[in-house]
Amino acid sequence: MKKTQRIDMVQRVVDDHERRKAEALAVCERRVHEAQSRLDELESYRNAYVQDFAKRAQAGLDGAGVREYQVFLSRLEEALHHQNQILTQAELTRGAELESWRSAAQRAAAVDTLAKHWRAEEQRAEDRRDQHETDERSQQSWSRGSHLRVS
Repeated sequence: MKKTQRIDMVQRVVDDHERRKAEALAVCERRVHEAQSRLDELESYRNAYVQDFAKRAQAGLDGAGVREYQVFLSRLEEALHHQNQILTQAELTRGAELESWRSAAQRAAAVDTLAKHWRAEEQRAEDRRDQHETDERSQQSWSRGSHLRVS
């Protein structure tokens, strides 16, 4: 098996690995966007709830209504805190996947460079062989032609 055939196999494996890392990164990126969207929704909902409560408070609320508001707002704050943690974890995972993909991409680029070098080297060797064969045929042809003229 030629060197270039071996490096082609290695290149396919390394490229496949890099592609899988890129796909994993894309999944992480989607999770970050989803977590951020959910957090934005919760914050929007909280802001709307606070504004609605302010309007109700101006119209007059009893103590039970204020307590219900405080309990609900507390639960909403817990949900916001939890969603913030989910977002932070998703961002950390994305960062790790990004580094993993970069490393795989660098390996793929290095193998690609090596493969190009080996192919060029193999092509030069083949060109030298072809040239040598052409020179030999030319030399033999010349010798036969010279030999015929001498006789």
